[in-house]
Parts: sequence; C-alpha cells; structure tokens
Amino acid sequence: MALLTNLPTDLLRTFIAVVELGGHSKAGAVLGRSQPAISLQIRRLEELVRAPLLSQEGRAILPTPAGEALLSYAREMVRINDEAVRYFHRSDMTGVLRIGLPTDYAVAFLQNTLTSFLHLHPDVDLEIHCDLSRELHHFLRSDDLDIIVATMPTARMPYLSRAWIEQPIWAAAENLRLLEGRPVPLGAHLEGCDYRARMIDALDGAGRRWRIVYSGPGISGLQNAVVNGLCVTALTQATMLPGMRELTETDGFPKLEPLRIGLFYKHPRLSVAGLQLVSDLVASLESVGSGVNTLPN
Repeated sequence: MALLTNLPTDLLRTFIAVVELGGHSKAGAVLGRSQPAISLQIRRLEELVRAPLLSQEGRAILPTPAGEALLSYAREMVRINDEAVRYFHRSDMTGVLRIGLPTDYAVAFLQNTLTSFLHLHPDVDLEIHCDLSRELHHFLRSDDLDIIVATMPTARMPYLSRAWIEQPIWAAAENLRLLEGRPVPLGAHLEGCDYRARMIDALDGAGRRWRIVYSGPGISGLQNAVVNGLCVTALTQATMLPGMRELTETDGFPKLEPLRIGLFYKHPRLSVAGLQLVSDLVASLESVGSGVNTLPN
C-alpha cells in the first residue's frame, strides 16, 4: 500500500501567511523567520503537493489555482491544530477582539455565541462593529477588524473560513393590507445594503411599483416600522418578530435572490483568543444546519 503524504502544519501556516499578508517578507515578520527560510518552506510544500502554489503578478503574490485549492484545506487544518493545542495547553486568553457583523447577525444566532464567549473568557474585550458588508470587508483588509461575518459578492474571496446560504423573505405586519395599484411601501437599510438591492430588483423584475418609505441603519428600527404597518421589507427567518407575517408569490411578491454569507479572518493576525472565537463561531454555524459549507467553494 502506498504511503500517504503528510502536510506539516508549519509549512501550511507559512503558506497561509504569505497569501493573506501579501508576501514572503511580511509573512516572515509575523512568523519570526527570514525571507529565504519562508521561500524554502514554500518550495518544500510545493514538492509535497507536486504543484506550484504561488505566482507573482507585478508586485503582488497570488495563489495559483492549485494554491487556491490548498488554501481552503490549509486554513482548516491549521485551525484544528491550534484548537487542539489550546485544549491541552489551556492558554490564558486576554486582549481585545474586534468583530464586524451586519446588523441582523448582531441580533440573531451569532449574538448567543459572542455572549457565551464573553462569559467563558472575561479577560477578553470584544468590540463589535455593525456596518454594511462592503465596509466590513474593507475594515478587515486594512486590519481595523479581526473577524467579520459579511455577504459575499463572489464565491471566492480572501480570508474566507466558512460560507453558507441565507434566504431573505418578505416581511409585513400581520394586519397590513396593501392597496391594489399603489406602490409597495418599502423599508430598507441604507444604500449599499444587499437586502435593499434584492427587494428592488425583484419588484422591478415583476413590473411592480415601489417606493422607499423608511430607511435606516439599524435592524430594530426597521423591525418596528414593519410591525407597525408602515412598510414591507426583507428579513431573515431569525429576525422575524411576533406580529409579522411572510409574504409569498401568492401575495404578489416574487422570491428574493439568496445571499451567500461568509466568516472571514486573517489567521496570521489572530491572537489565541481570536482563534478560539473562530472555533466557537464555526461550531455555531455548523449547528445551524446543512446550509453551512464545510469548506469554502
């Protein structure tokens, strides 16, 4: 029987650092190794997988197609390795973690995970920033946030750990009666919100008139506007409230395009506490159901 090839986690960690930090020198600075040592490790990893993993385009170091495929596995393998080490070493966790979330995720199931994490690790300070997904991606790239949950404009994105599909639904007050021939009164987040764009695209595609009657950044204000009969909006099942009902195609509301959501972080930049929170978030996502992909695709 042929012997299986083992991929050492130190080589995988170096590969992740080069890709996520954008070069051999930056990876070496974080990992405490010289640039030649980093290059040697990458060459050794390429020998083990029998494929080139990195290419240079101008000044940018980018993963090849083989490198993209390995990156998904590498991030998961290193995360599980670090989780096992933390279990046996029982490292004290301190410091500040900066988390970015779309507003609806701040009040839905991820809130429970963050609350539990704080109770278990009181010496860690969480700073939670709620914003549009495009802004959260920008803050992660610029190292102003450590971990984000955000929508994905494309199926493949840097720093992705987990991806899953979320189905938006139309929500209205139980007693709301929409007048035939009148524009649909819409409530929405600010310009740039993926839910807002999906509502408008769906109604335009169905040839149905609409007008924005409520606009605001917070989920609670939008929920109140819906419950009080001011408007119709798009929510997730987790953010529906008592007093709301779902509107379907039989009510004249076309099905909304689903959203791809991702959990993102830069592994080389995360502290021990950050890696633990990522593991907790992954476990929370996996408990939600089959909509969560084991590996990004």
